[in-house]
Amino acid sequence: QVQLVESGGGLVQAGGSLRLSCAASVSGRTFSDYAVGWFRQAPGKEREFVVAISWTGVSTHYADSVKGRFTASRDNAKNTVYLQMNTLRPEDTAVYYCAVYRPTSSLAWVEVGASKYEYWGQGTQVTVSS
Repeated sequence: QVQLVESGGGLVQAGGSLRLSCAASVSGRTFSDYAVGWFRQAPGKEREFVVAISWTGVSTHYADSVKGRFTASRDNAKNTVYLQMNTLRPEDTAVYYCAVYRPTSSLAWVEVGASKYEYWGQGTQVTVSS
């Protein structure tokens, strides 16, 4: 069982930065058993993959739309994952969610499909004004 709580969202002007956090409470396993993904969902749109980060945090995979602007990291000692978002654009406006899954392969660990993720947080709103 994993409970996830996102925080750090808010209102920012275009070009600004925000840092999101995703704090996990884990029972039965350890947080480092899980890879973590960030997704976002804008009004009227489907949930969109943003980034996945591996168990140790060494490996990441970004959506093209955020590559070079967003950086994911994790601190397993604190059971927390972070998403540093720089050079924000109005089109980044969405509810941001973190989610976890347990990969079955260390070589093919990246999952961009939301259906593969087992546990989700409640989301945090990010609004970027122009």
